[in-house]
Amino acid sequence: MPQVDYKKLIEVDAEVRFGKPVIKGTRITVYDVLQLLAQGVTHEEIIKDFPQLNEEQILACLAYAANKKRIIKVA
Repeated sequence: MPQVDYKKLIEVDAEVRFGKPVIKGTRITVYDVLQLLAQGVTHEEIIKDFPQLNEEQILACLAYAANKKRIIKVA
């Protein structure tokens, strides 16, 4: 399975949710999706609760988080 290009699916806009990363075309934050996954909610359950989302967008949230963790900030 090819890796999801989260940059096509996630955006940061100061006018939307105080500049938090959101799934494009929605006001659903990456954090919201990650919290649900951390609570054990399945992809299918998330899509049922948020029908505007799809599997690729959920995977994009995971890819975004993984990339943020990979980047080391040097002060």
